Amino acid sequence: MRRATVTAISAGILAASVAFGQDAPQERFPRDVIIEAIPGVIAAGSMWGVAWQGTNNADGIVAAPDGGVLFAQEQPNQIGKLDPNDNYSVFLTDTNGAGSLSVDSQGRILAAQRTCTDPGRRTGDECVEPTMVSRLTPSHHVLADSFDGKPLGRLNDLVADKRGGAYFTVGGAYYVSADGVTRGLGEGLRTNGIMLSPDERTLYVTNREVVVAFDIAADGATMNRRDFARLAAGGTGDGMAVDALGRLYVTSQPGVQVFSPQGAYLGLIPTPRRSISVAFAGPDKRTLYIVGSGALDESGQEFTTPEGVRNNAKTIFKIPMLAQGFAGRAK
Repeated sequence: MRRATVTAISAGILAASVAFGQDAPQERFPRDVIIEAIPGVIAAGSMWGVAWQGTNNADGIVAAPDGGVLFAQEQPNQIGKLDPNDNYSVFLTDTNGAGSLSVDSQGRILAAQRTCTDPGRRTGDECVEPTMVSRLTPSHHVLADSFDGKPLGRLNDLVADKRGGAYFTVGGAYYVSADGVTRGLGEGLRTNGIMLSPDERTLYVTNREVVVAFDIAADGATMNRRDFARLAAGGTGDGMAVDALGRLYVTSQPGVQVFSPQGAYLGLIPTPRRSISVAFAGPDKRTLYIVGSGALDESGQEFTTPEGVRNNAKTIFKIPMLAQGFAGRAK
């Protein structure tokens, strides 16, 4: 697909057009954006570049060991890979609807396997296969496929911990231990993204326009739930990443919102498309990658589908950073 560099115009136009909860004119994608400095995070005038775009979906992006990125492609049941030069290849096949990825401390890939739950599948198809949180490599191993005897439902996101378990979201938030015991993290959550602090003492979960934090006990149990931060730039939270200093990066409709380890809002990195997933990568983890909704076709026009057909087109953008991603985990 065509590559391009995103140009810049007034950030005020961007802010007005993506104001959450307000009427706004029809947006043109990709948006032209201006990057303002966030001290220690990103330099003013930094530019987004297109690393990849296509129609076969992309989500749950994580860093690869060679400095590239891995990302889930749910509908074709595969994991895509970009090397550091943005060359695309299929990294893994037969992923059974993997829609989000994580990598544990042993380098094993974990996935939220959505099986046949894609809402865009053919009308009348019956989906009876349970969704799963699984390790995909070196062989397939199911960690969780139910909670309290009920199917998990269509999974959102996950993050592996150093104990061999994983925290994941599916409406609420849950933890599955290495031995397959699943526990809920509490009621009243409308979740999507989930992330661990670098020291794995804090768990972050998006709860619409708020990020919720939990303290983590030695056995992986969570406690002391509190509101950690509010998305000051608007929108609702989706994917998350952390940097080496513990700052939190949260994707949203306006872009990537950045918070200090104490929950202070540091600023917005506006994005050319509505961002859904984020990760640091590159040889020294000083490049930020995001997945944005939509893509341009070969002629440079916005890719569209017929009415009633789900549009899974995505674009992966990247931008140079002052901040460095956390080296102790893929994300």
